[in-house]
Amino acid sequence: MKKNLLAHLILAGCIAAPGLAAAQATKNAAPAPVEMQNMMKTYTPELRKKVMALSPELKATIQQLHAAHTRRAKESNMRQIMHEILSDYQSIASALATDNAEQASEAARRLANHRIPKGGLLAYFPLDKINDNDLSVLPAMNEIVEGSALKLAEAADKGDMPKAASYMSDIMTGCVACHQKFRGVPGISANLITPPSK
Repeated sequence: MKKNLLAHLILAGCIAAPGLAAAQATKNAAPAPVEMQNMMKTYTPELRKKVMALSPELKATIQQLHAAHTRRAKESNMRQIMHEILSDYQSIASALATDNAEQASEAARRLANHRIPKGGLLAYFPLDKINDNDLSVLPAMNEIVEGSALKLAEAADKGDMPKAASYMSDIMTGCVACHQKFRGVPGISANLITPPSK
């Protein structure tokens, strides 16, 4: 009888264990940061559904990308932030051309720490690109653009302007790759019968 009772207890434990483990994992899972929760509240139901379908790993990656930026826009959208990044890029070019290491370094760091637009990054991507496959390129693109800007700043801090200048094409390559992936061709509209020629 003791063997029978022990067998039943072991069987019951085996059946209950996965449920208990799942409940414990859910209990221990870190909630999304408040910033991400607030962003999600502003999303359309379609965008919210797409974001919720992303893998936990990709959601964590996007949170890390946001967290790496200390500046947040209150009202500026992605296009306005991209114009700020272009302005910083032009400031770097001007500084390199005039051998102004301090300006180059500061502008490069501003570019690398650009503001996150209102609603975060995902709010501005086409819905068909909000998936694990398409968004998985973000860390690499981020490293090319922002990583190269930080390397440029370090080289400028050391007074090595030729080395600093060598990172300009890397930054632009990353910008162009990201635009081709997520933005499309500016000025082209699918809503026109005959789109304007390039």
